[in-house]
Amino acid sequence: MRENTLGSLIWLRLMRFTNQSNQMSNDFLKRFDLTTAQFDVLMQVRIYQPLTQMELAEKVTVTQGGISRMLVRLEKEGYIVRKLDWKTKTISLTDKAESILDRAMPEQLAFQSSFFDDVLSAEEQQTLYSLMTRIHKHSQKKELPPE
Repeated sequence: MRENTLGSLIWLRLMRFTNQSNQMSNDFLKRFDLTTAQFDVLMQVRIYQPLTQMELAEKVTVTQGGISRMLVRLEKEGYIVRKLDWKTKTISLTDKAESILDRAMPEQLAFQSSFFDDVLSAEEQQTLYSLMTRIHKHSQKKELPPE
């Protein structure tokens, strides 16, 4: 017996879309030797640099342990530098990362936008954006029910 509410069906559809979109983005970003998570981290560093690992972890969808491992890998590959400023270690992009993002960002944005541009009018996209923003803001305030 199905007891799904419309809300649960929307949530399931969003989860499926997110998973599919992430997989397709991972495949798409292989041409730049990046994963979706790495692209996200590099973009956040680009916007907010220099920033600390804690500040970065608050801005991305990677766990604290995952971000630590990813930063080691990105540093080893020459995409970021970590610099100790007195007691605080900050993260910044290298020229190599800037160069890759200059190429990858417009292509990735066009690829992601195509999911919506191909099927929704500009007005529908604006409506969806407004609704998702409202849901997201509400979810940030929501508390878990007691056990």
